[in-house]
Amino acid sequence: MSALGGTAAALLGVEDAGELARIEARLEAMGRAFPRPARVGLRSGAEVLDLAARVLTGRPLEALDPGRREAVCAVVAARPAGARLVETLKIPLLLAAGTERLASPHDAPPVSYEGARPDPILDCTPSSEWPSCTTAGAVVIGSGAGGAVAARTLARAGIPVIVLEEGRRHVAADFRERAPLDRFVEIYRDGGASVALGRPPVLLPEGRAVGGTTLINSGTCYRTPGRVLRRWEDVAGVRIEGYAAYLDQVEAMLGVARQPLDVLGRNGLLALEGARRLGWEAAPLRRNAPGCGGSGQCAAGCPRNAKNGVHLNALPQACVAGARIVTRARAERVIVERGAAAGVRARRPDGSVLEILSPLVVVAAGATQTPPLLRRSGLGGHPALGRGMTVHPATNLAGRFDEPVRSWSGVMQSVGVEELHDDGILIEATASPPGMSSFALPGAGRALRRELDGSDGLAVIGAMIADAPSGRVHGRRRAVLRYDLARADEARLRRAMVAMGEILFAAGAREVLTGLPHAPVAGGPGSLRSAVASAPVMDLRLAGFHPTGTARMGADPERAPVDPSGRLRGVRGVVVADASVVPGCPEVNPQLTIMALALHVADQAISAT
Repeated sequence: MSALGGTAAALLGVEDAGELARIEARLEAMGRAFPRPARVGLRSGAEVLDLAARVLTGRPLEALDPGRREAVCAVVAARPAGARLVETLKIPLLLAAGTERLASPHDAPPVSYEGARPDPILDCTPSSEWPSCTTAGAVVIGSGAGGAVAARTLARAGIPVIVLEEGRRHVAADFRERAPLDRFVEIYRDGGASVALGRPPVLLPEGRAVGGTTLINSGTCYRTPGRVLRRWEDVAGVRIEGYAAYLDQVEAMLGVARQPLDVLGRNGLLALEGARRLGWEAAPLRRNAPGCGGSGQCAAGCPRNAKNGVHLNALPQACVAGARIVTRARAERVIVERGAAAGVRARRPDGSVLEILSPLVVVAAGATQTPPLLRRSGLGGHPALGRGMTVHPATNLAGRFDEPVRSWSGVMQSVGVEELHDDGILIEATASPPGMSSFALPGAGRALRRELDGSDGLAVIGAMIADAPSGRVHGRRRAVLRYDLARADEARLRRAMVAMGEILFAAGAREVLTGLPHAPVAGGPGSLRSAVASAPVMDLRLAGFHPTGTARMGADPERAPVDPSGRLRGVRGVVVADASVVPGCPEVNPQLTIMALALHVADQAISAT
């Protein structure tokens, strides 16, 4: 057993050798997909815990019995830095252990895949089979929300389009035949371990596949709020004619509708009940999933093809109009000649190069990847490029109920509570497959094991806050992310945590799991408020699912790298059509916003040709 295996045994309370071997093998597989800093951090953290065992007992963790392992963990966790180490290590360990939980008798019966939608025809060619040099009328870098819509619009205008996608195509059978956590590592960039460093660090999960993050997002669809559009105009000088019509077009394409109650799941119903008892505004969310069967697997790909990611609509429609998709092709740089776009150079997985020559390049690599790409291309000179990132930071709480909840059975993100939305707080009932939503569970060793065994009684609620543009994307070869939570946003997050707890308590929870190492369990609203108020900022567990604004659109050429039409300033023939152009936090799940902006940018590009 390695130090990593000993750590898994100690923190997860695993005593069965076969189960431990499977978890350790899964950790090794996850580590291979992680970026080097995360991989080194995981091993170093395990070695620190193992070293503590040697210092305290004279023996490695693997040689200790369960009680002495737990005693070592307790000594380490007694100090703030040690507690953060233990809580950080629990995240990948719970992910690795999650597949074991899927076979637990606590879990809901298997979801029926009868009536699953067939996969559409896509003109996808692996880069290994693509010629080394080809031509096109337009090259689109990225096949996510922005890139897919841009490709569709350009192809329908008669322009020969080639889409470059770094990931591969996944079909519904891939999702049916593999457990959610077994496919998690492949679908997410960096195996899901992308992190923005800061106080506190922020996990930034991003999809890397045909369809981009729309393949693995929650399916929640909000129209851009009017106050956000007014801020775009007042602060950035961006006013898009016909924007409401663009949103209408996107909603029709995605089949957006209010989620019916029949597959909502008890997690969502409890959120509705808690909000009702408080007199707060709440409702099932509007989603792009008309055939949702409540599998709760949105975050790892829908096994029924019920969620309308762009791989099921915009991309097939683009291909019908003549577009082609090259997969497993990482855009190396935009080729520029005499101040104008001339094409894109990309790399295959084996390191060989392919070039697509084109007078129009649409950059849609996403808010974290677009700035490094532009720098590699010699187009990163604007001082605002990579700056001003918002991430819509999110956190969650879990409430313990006396009756079974099985939060993973039903719609993953089901209910929106908008009582505090005007104050920048959006609360959504959100739960994932076991292991992927267990990060708030307290304890270590056998105590954590008992928490896992009782996790069918937990309801999970998340909240996101409108944040200041306090993040930054550094780097050329790869993105290096930094995000420092603004003081006002920290206060808003604490208020959101208290509000989530109030909903859970109102719904009947007998206690709330906070995820805070110094006070992991709150027995009532008062103790929750005290725990949240006294928590050091580094103890807040944050994720950012909606990074935006790293190549902002704006009227002022001194402040915005991209003009209001989507054109990258300083070069001809390069436009940006992804989340990086969004001029400020959208305050809602941004899929519709990104797609509407991409429609606008593509229409402007067509008008300019």
